Amino acid sequence: MAGSLEGIKVLDLSRVLAGPFCSMLLADLGAEIIKVEQPGVGDDARAFSPFIGSESAYFMSLNRGKKSVTLDLKDDKDKEIFWELVKRVDVIIENYRPGTMEKLGLSYDKIADVNPRIIYTAVSGFGHTGPYSQLPAYDMIVQAMGGIMSITGEKDRPPVRVGTSIGDITAALFATVGILAAINSRHTTGKGQMVDVAMLDSQIAILENAIVRYETSSKIPEPLGTRHPSIVPFQAFPTKDYYVIISVGNENIWSKFCQVMGLGKYYDDSRFKTNKDRVDNVIKLEEIISSVTITKTSQEWLEILREVGIPVATINTIDKVVKDPQVLARNMIIELEHPIGGKMKIPGNPIKMSLTPPVIDTPAPLLGEHNSWLLNEFLKKE
Repeated sequence: MAGSLEGIKVLDLSRVLAGPFCSMLLADLGAEIIKVEQPGVGDDARAFSPFIGSESAYFMSLNRGKKSVTLDLKDDKDKEIFWELVKRVDVIIENYRPGTMEKLGLSYDKIADVNPRIIYTAVSGFGHTGPYSQLPAYDMIVQAMGGIMSITGEKDRPPVRVGTSIGDITAALFATVGILAAINSRHTTGKGQMVDVAMLDSQIAILENAIVRYETSSKIPEPLGTRHPSIVPFQAFPTKDYYVIISVGNENIWSKFCQVMGLGKYYDDSRFKTNKDRVDNVIKLEEIISSVTITKTSQEWLEILREVGIPVATINTIDKVVKDPQVLARNMIIELEHPIGGKMKIPGNPIKMSLTPPVIDTPAPLLGEHNSWLLNEFLKKE
């Protein structure tokens, strides 16, 4: 069955994480991805550990479903091939520092002159405008500058990086949304456009309620550990063997929670009557609940609280995640066989579609694996 983006051709000039994650999602949805890499070197991520044999598993996990061709964009002959590709593709993705493509003579304006329908997607640290546009950036830089590190971790402890490269990945997701919106717009206008996505902008966009909390109270949000700033109780509580996550998201759940935990006398307590009251008195309520949760194991609380419909979870380590029955039932752990790396398990695609579901059946390419295909098949097509 054809994918949702069947017929869409993408020229992917990106490397490492943000751009490749975006193009990987498009590949899952049926787009044809032509990944352009530096001859002899390839995407920087090909040098990142861990390795399976001679191949980077890091690279493999981000580049499934793509074709790899090698072009030196500083070489005149390879530039000719690039311009031929521009005429035939729908989307270009690059994550160079702003100005790099212009120095190569490959600016958006020149590309749009050759193919006015092209959707040119630029993912960068700070975007193509503003005083920081020329600064270098990595995930950790934008996590720091975007405020997310200031509200992550435990109070009065050193700053903590979010455990995944959320600066890169959120930019990739917003770039994907921008590309899909531009494709839809092209249906009516007949014209492509530039999609400019900044990692820093993307971090600001996912701060949830931190900015409105500051704007309404003038209090600077701080790290709260697992505690939620606006909903209580909504955090990790200690158990006999570790911690359990309990999320009491409304008054109906609060009522059931008090009953099952033997805390009925606190249900009408003026300190905890409403969610606002509970937020104001969170430290005292945390002490009360912890004195109960510590009496049983995490698994015991999981069974007790799920029985009455209270949102609860144990804290899974990655070895448990990859074996979780719900994760497996949703095909979120898949296995691909790489010609050198062999069988490898990687995350699936979370987008489930009834008619044109994502398809993941092709491993990451070897460097330059599709050079012959590009010259002898793709460029010879009308």
